[in-house]
Amino acid sequence: MKTSAEAEFRAFVVTRWPRMLRTARLLTGNHHDAEDLVQVALAKAYVKWERVQRADNPDAYVWRIMINANADRLRLLRVREWLTNRFPETAAPDRTDGIAERGALADALQRLSARQRAVIVLRYLEDHSETEVARMLGTRVGTVRSHTARALCRLREQPGVGETRAGLPPARRGAGPVTQEARP
Repeated sequence: MKTSAEAEFRAFVVTRWPRMLRTARLLTGNHHDAEDLVQVALAKAYVKWERVQRADNPDAYVWRIMINANADRLRLLRVREWLTNRFPETAAPDRTDGIAERGALADALQRLSARQRAVIVLRYLEDHSETEVARMLGTRVGTVRSHTARALCRLREQPGVGETRAGLPPARRGAGPVTQEARP
């Protein structure tokens, strides 16, 4: 790699690292896995740096590398490891409401499929538009919308994830599953 291209890559890494780490943390649910994921994504971007620079949106290109690397990581983990976020010891209760709410949201995010999680993280936590998310994921806007709707419905069903506290958009009237009482 040329010296100028390497300097541009270093500048890219320095400016994007905090945001990429935050996104990766939300995708993986673990700080250590998030750091590994960002490093894998940046290593792949470094190898293809000239192609990344020529892309219309280099950020979206690298974010897509990261999302695909996360999906690959999840495929490998399903075979080899049993992941848990609970220790066998009993933990002292945390009295901080904000931490509990973030924990409930993080747990609820982990219950979503990798694609739905990516859409929710990019749309509501990274504040990208549907069009940008569709471009990053290499899919259509309609697919992003359907993943968003399904994911929000699943998140709202999770205990401890309130719409106002978790930052989720409010549910529309008539949206969501029909219960026995609601049927005519």
